[in-house]
Amino acid sequence: MPHTRVVALLSSIVVTLALLALLPPPAAEAQWCAGAYDEKQGTNFGACPPAPTTSLYRRLGGRHPIAVVVDDFVANMVADPRVNARFKGMKFPEVSRLKAMLADQICDASGGPCAYLGRNMKDTHRGMRISEAEWRATVENLTKALDKHKVDAYSKNELLGALGKMKGDIVGQ
Repeated sequence: MPHTRVVALLSSIVVTLALLALLPPPAAEAQWCAGAYDEKQGTNFGACPPAPTTSLYRRLGGRHPIAVVVDDFVANMVADPRVNARFKGMKFPEVSRLKAMLADQICDASGGPCAYLGRNMKDTHRGMRISEAEWRATVENLTKALDKHKVDAYSKNELLGALGKMKGDIVGQ
């Protein structure tokens, strides 16, 4: 009787592996999904991974969708008790400027036509003493905004990687 169970288990493993072998490799899936970019809406939100030849800026949908994600990101930061003390007392023009600078920075970092004209990150954050925990909270809040707008994992990881390069100029300054 136990021998029958082992044979059944091994048979199901073999069948599962055979079925997995029939699935297309990830590259073929990405190629199949390459046409998912919506030219009319100018966005790839919610689509499968794009072809690597499509710029991150285009995959994010351009300047306006980036600004929408930034609005939600800033709202997440203001609502987050781990970091919101840094935003207390900011007046509307300061918040608007912050959002515009963040959107320009993401646009620029993603290969878009925008130019970030603000100060470098080291000078901007000097004396703020941003902790590792605050950095993690910030990344979580940006990820939450990207998820809300259904930015695909490939694009999200590429953007977070590009922005992550700035960590050394932000944390502990």
